[in-house]
Amino acid sequence: MTQSNAAEAWPEPPLAGTEAAAVLGALERQRATLAWKCSGLDAAGLNTTVGASTITLGGLLKHLAHVEDSHFARLWLDTPVGAPWDAVDWDKDPDWAYRTAAQDSPGQLRALWRESAARSRATVDAALRDGGGLDQLGAYVTRSGERPNLRRILLDLIEEYARHAGHADLIRESVDGLTGEDPG
Repeated sequence: MTQSNAAEAWPEPPLAGTEAAAVLGALERQRATLAWKCSGLDAAGLNTTVGASTITLGGLLKHLAHVEDSHFARLWLDTPVGAPWDAVDWDKDPDWAYRTAAQDSPGQLRALWRESAARSRATVDAALRDGGGLDQLGAYVTRSGERPNLRRILLDLIEEYARHAGHADLIRESVDGLTGEDPG
């Protein structure tokens, strides 16, 4: 079920960096964990489930690609999310990303996730270049008139990845016995 795949460099947040560097470093470590847990697997490996759960590694890749795109489109830019997410009726099919991942090849799933994470990185880099740090407010306004700051959006992404890293650990171990947190 596996194909050989060299591990990417393992990101570590700085021990004494700025707040932005620490938050972004923590997010990159979570992204790297997901990438590692999904690396080198063919379609069968990415479609493996554990126990009663229907969650797969491929489904996690597609779900987290959606989370990356939707958080920044909706909360930071207050714009509609783009393809393929804009064609989904999320009210009727809230598990669409998980449900349809088996229809995509491993290469498509990895590319979708990598491209979504790259868009998020570019958005954050542009925001930080413009100044204001993590206190900058996103364009989205809640019903009560509040706007999320960049810090909150990034912390929500870290939380989302961390929640799913446990799923990825269990699924990957059931596929081929891979365990641990750091390929290095």
